[in-house]
Amino acid sequence: MERTTCAIVGGGPAGMLLGLLLARAGIEVTVLEKHADFLRDFRGDTVHASTIRMIDELGLGKEFRKLPQSKLQTVGFPAGDGTTVLGDISRLRPPYNFIAMVPQWDFLDLLADAGKQEPTYTLRMNTEVTGLLKEGDRITGVRYRTKDGEEGELHADLTVACDGRTSLLRREAGLVPEEFPVPLDAWWFRLPRHEEETGEVGGIQIHIGDRELLLMINREGYFQIAYLGAKGADPKLRAEGLQAFRDRIVRINPKLADRVDSIEDMDDVKMLDVKLNRLHEWHRDGLLCIGDAAHAMSPVGGIGINLAVQDAAAAARLIAEPLRRGRVSPDDLAKVRKRRWLPMVVAQGLQRFLHAKVLAPVLQGERTSYPKAPTVLTRLFPPLRAVPAYVIAIGVRPEHAPDFARR
Repeated sequence: MERTTCAIVGGGPAGMLLGLLLARAGIEVTVLEKHADFLRDFRGDTVHASTIRMIDELGLGKEFRKLPQSKLQTVGFPAGDGTTVLGDISRLRPPYNFIAMVPQWDFLDLLADAGKQEPTYTLRMNTEVTGLLKEGDRITGVRYRTKDGEEGELHADLTVACDGRTSLLRREAGLVPEEFPVPLDAWWFRLPRHEEETGEVGGIQIHIGDRELLLMINREGYFQIAYLGAKGADPKLRAEGLQAFRDRIVRINPKLADRVDSIEDMDDVKMLDVKLNRLHEWHRDGLLCIGDAAHAMSPVGGIGINLAVQDAAAAARLIAEPLRRGRVSPDDLAKVRKRRWLPMVVAQGLQRFLHAKVLAPVLQGERTSYPKAPTVLTRLFPPLRAVPAYVIAIGVRPEHAPDFARR
């Protein structure tokens, strides 16, 4: 019978970090990832300041800074006299005064390489979890299927669902999230940056069109762009065709007219079905949900990854000792939700406010300009730019690496 102490399902940021932390506590841990590698386009590439600090605490800062990356330090709106900066991350205390834009596969490879240095760590790629194992009301592990079609069972003292916002394990355990209305979906694509537009320090620009928005993120050699449109509009956009989509982009930002031809096919445009939800219970006996499996986030602010990473750090600190003792009780698992509930509620509350007061009015044709109050306030009192910067880059109740995992 295959057995491990902790089975972690899903090789995203939360799963990979939790696996590393628990392995450094000397706990036998197995991470199961259904894909052969981490190479997926338009996964969240933001590594926030509080996560960078945690990477340093783990002794991985030197390797992390060698990864290809650009620095994100401002969030703002284009204006006639330049860009109006609403959030200025550079005002935060250095060296954690930026968000690193790093290809997520590189970040995950870094965590995987660190995990493989620990004798109690196992990463199983090409292994898709297909269901839960149960003994009475207790969850005792998972069923899986490999790329070759081989099926098996992995028994575990604790199973952690890090399998995302469409979590199979959450559904199998009968955990149903509360859903919040979302007015938008996002369509991600890349456009090249000209040489004069490049630089180490990047920013986010938000352009408002007629019932649509464009979010532009400076990346190394290109713009990562999100077209934000009405919820459920994907079939209509694809039926209109490639040229109509290019024309939409140019209408919102005419400066992109010289490069939209680099979108060669609508397959280059990846749709994100935006969800915003949360579980009110994050566990069953033998099972814990964290990250998107516990609370799916809107892409607004790019804070979903940071919350998932912070969940993993808190979970590792709270469950490591019970796992060493050989029995994790439901009360132990409930402590993770209690610790992470406030940061999650605050983050989702901010996103719901922005959905209702900014994005929905634009998408419904009720607003065609940026909110004036924050624009005026941040121009008159520039230090106020540090407030949204802190909320985005650091977050409420940021976690630190547990002492047992530091190097």
